[in-house]
Amino acid sequence: MSMKACGTMNKMTYEGGREKLSLVQVLARFRTSSDFIQYEAETSQVKYWVSYLRTMVDMQTLQKSIMPFLKSGDWKTLDELQNGIPIENIIITIDTDVIKEKLLDGYILICLTEYGLPGLLIKATINKARDVSLPEVEFSVVGPKEAFVESIESNINLIRKRIPDEKLRIFELKVGKLSKTKVAILYIEGIANEENVNTVKQRIKNIKFDQISDSSFITQMISDNHNSPFPQLLDTERPDRVSSILAEGKVGVIVDGSPHVLIGPTTLVEFFSAFDDYFYNWLNASFFRLIRLFAVAFSILVTPIYVATLTYHYELIPGDLLNTLISSRRVVPLPPILEALFLELTIELLREAGARLPTKVGQTIGIVGGIVIGTASVEAGLTSNILLIIVALSALASFTTPIYAMGNTIRMLRFPFLLLAEWLGLLGLMLCFCFLMTHLLRLTSLGRPFLEPIYPPRTKDMKDALIRLPFSLLSKRPSQLRTNNPIRFPSKKAKMNKDIDE
Repeated sequence: MSMKACGTMNKMTYEGGREKLSLVQVLARFRTSSDFIQYEAETSQVKYWVSYLRTMVDMQTLQKSIMPFLKSGDWKTLDELQNGIPIENIIITIDTDVIKEKLLDGYILICLTEYGLPGLLIKATINKARDVSLPEVEFSVVGPKEAFVESIESNINLIRKRIPDEKLRIFELKVGKLSKTKVAILYIEGIANEENVNTVKQRIKNIKFDQISDSSFITQMISDNHNSPFPQLLDTERPDRVSSILAEGKVGVIVDGSPHVLIGPTTLVEFFSAFDDYFYNWLNASFFRLIRLFAVAFSILVTPIYVATLTYHYELIPGDLLNTLISSRRVVPLPPILEALFLELTIELLREAGARLPTKVGQTIGIVGGIVIGTASVEAGLTSNILLIIVALSALASFTTPIYAMGNTIRMLRFPFLLLAEWLGLLGLMLCFCFLMTHLLRLTSLGRPFLEPIYPPRTKDMKDALIRLPFSLLSKRPSQLRTNNPIRFPSKKAKMNKDIDE
């Protein structure tokens, strides 16, 4: 197609049964926006038109690298212009869809006639992103202090620094009809199971939604069970954790604009394993991990057990403790279930208020509000001292969960246990526990069992589940991942060279 023929392509064409806009229509749509710039300029040899979105273009790049050569007059054709400008990402195209996409991506369009094609596209995208900072949700005393940011390029850089291997594969695609959000799928070729990789790719490709603002959107859309309160993909803000999990053979998902990375497939026990566990001696790490698991069980069950015991099974309470309970509840007019619900809902209100307010104000509300409301409710006779202590300990125990999404699930689970404890007592607790275990047994993450290695039982994977054994015993990758290379390092050499934590 000649240059003149291209310059007359102002009518709408059809491609694959779909309407294809002409350059006139593309630029006409952009002109309705106040940040769209289009002007005519000329040199001694040629006249040209420049078009770009001011808010998407780095003006220093435009003024220092592009405009001097444009005004110099040392070019007559777009090919000469492409060879003369000292910028790598320059393309010449007649595809108006590409032109529209690139303009929205921060490119500058240069045409030799106002609506003539082909056009020259020069990348001058402005990159505004906050600097790498400390982790806020998964903060650790020891270990690296870097956290992901909202830039997908910066996040990939943080991972590549930790895995400088050519086998690290990155597959990028765009999701969202309006947002066209960049999504990157990361895995290590030769280690990750291709089935897991293809599952993630296919599910993300099948997403039909207009706006993808954060990785949490992707989590809800590609999870195996959309009606489960349990997160089925691990959400983390730590590059060191992502690098370590990718080395195990899992798949990562980075979403542009989100400071959190998704990892899958995952298991229930991983949500109670802090990455700090690998920075401590294995005995200390195992102890802390068991404390977290105990704290979760305590947070869910202690208040429902209190309600069930006082409502139906008070004969199980020792005599000395019964006297204390009677004196504590002597002036409380409410039944145990209303008393417990009052305090539990008060704690949740304080949490939500603290989370939605500015940091300094939220901390003040949480501390002062808890003290004032707790003291006032006891003095007013609305609740007993013992239940106030139990609910406070329960709330404190729920904060030990390293992953915030799982912490929200633990908060919610207390209420069905409370209601069934009021209805059927300890039998109701067992019934609720059976429903919970049935749900967890049926739950999967990218098609893999969510309760592994507890069920199906895999003793080899228990080395880094409820407890963490020394590194010398962790010579194999988790068997549930079905990795292409299950061996992390030769176990015989590990026995010859003992770890420092043994």
